[in-house]
Amino acid sequence: MAFIEIDAVHKSYGNTPVLRGIDLEVEQHQVVTLIGASGSGKSTLLRCINALEDIDGGEIRVGGEVASGPGTDVDRLRRDVGMVFQHFNLFPHMTVLHNVALAPMRVAGTPRQEAEERARTLLERVGLGAKANSLPDRLSGGQQQRVAIVRALAGGPRALLLDEITSALDPELVAEVLAIVRELAEGGMTMLLATHEMGFAREVSSKVCFLHQGVLLEEGPPEQIFGEPREERTRAFLRRIVEAGRL
Repeated sequence: MAFIEIDAVHKSYGNTPVLRGIDLEVEQHQVVTLIGASGSGKSTLLRCINALEDIDGGEIRVGGEVASGPGTDVDRLRRDVGMVFQHFNLFPHMTVLHNVALAPMRVAGTPRQEAEERARTLLERVGLGAKANSLPDRLSGGQQQRVAIVRALAGGPRALLLDEITSALDPELVAEVLAIVRELAEGGMTMLLATHEMGFAREVSSKVCFLHQGVLLEEGPPEQIFGEPREERTRAFLRRIVEAGRL
């Protein structure tokens, strides 16, 4: 059984449809990448899975349990599925350590000492142990995004959603963040990510999905999507990427 199941999901903002009947499965330990032009629905889909947006039709299931609509246990869902955002969203008045330890304490009731010990271990893992007592504004963008990834991992999620996590970074900082995602992928973390980093998507993905105007137009292994895409719109999108020097 797939860990994340998306069945005929629709979402509109007012009269503007953003997701139009999305069907997608993410198996355990898969890395599934969403690609497509800005406005194609990638971020909205991730936000719907994490219950940051309500869906208008269809159903989302996580771990076999319905995770959309009335009655959704949002706290449980977010313990199972962590999310990392484009713009870090760290609390500026809290130290790095407190940013990472806060959710396990507040949501899962983890004792402070245990939460902080785990936070320190995770920060060491991404090379930021020495920054535990720093405020976020004392860190580079790449370091802040690594903290955001660690914060998403702190509650022990079974899957991660990553929404364009390098797009707000200077180019020289992108590699350090992608290295963490690569390590997580190699360790078997289930991930669904939206990205414009096509080379990275080709390298780490189990499956690549091309979204166009709210429709999942094509999906397949990276060698097929990047090497022999079936849909003309996929081919046109990738031609533009190549011409821009991003693949």
